[in-house]
Amino acid sequence: MKVSPTSLPEVLLIAPDVHGDDRGFFFELWHQERYSDFGIPKEFRQDNLSFSRKGTLRGLHFQNPHAQGKLVSVLEGEVFDVAVDVRQGSPTFTRWVGHRLSSSNKHQLYVPEGFAHGFLVLSDTALFHYKCTGPYVPASERSILWNDPAIGIEWPLKEPILSAKDGKAPRLSEIDERHLVFAEG
Repeated sequence: MKVSPTSLPEVLLIAPDVHGDDRGFFFELWHQERYSDFGIPKEFRQDNLSFSRKGTLRGLHFQNPHAQGKLVSVLEGEVFDVAVDVRQGSPTFTRWVGHRLSSSNKHQLYVPEGFAHGFLVLSDTALFHYKCTGPYVPASERSILWNDPAIGIEWPLKEPILSAKDGKAPRLSEIDERHLVFAEG
């Protein structure tokens, strides 16, 4: 397994060891001891699965309070996956990182607490899996407008399919600072 920090050092790109032959392949999607060696939490409390069609953008979402870290992967298809630092006081506040995750490359992204997360489906459909360090708490869910110019994410599609909630999400500057995460230290 190869684990690499991204341009946001807390966000990790994971390339699992894949063992394949003419029958197919095998790899570990999660191994508590191996992943914890790289600082990924040992305890996940909820697994989620979403299925989406091409052009669907889900996000940018985070929770505060009841923040969630997420280990994300694509079981079928391909997505452009994004993490945004929303920790006030962090030297990388508002910076983002994006990676293509697919069932072909089998890469995963670890998005720690204090980061908003979203993804755009690039293939005809995508089956997206994420392990969460905490449960979903509807009253704590926050959304940021997917194309907030202050963040400047370079999405590979200009007019995605959005939920009503995501389409009406506020810009980061419009979110009450009590609902943002504060950087530790």
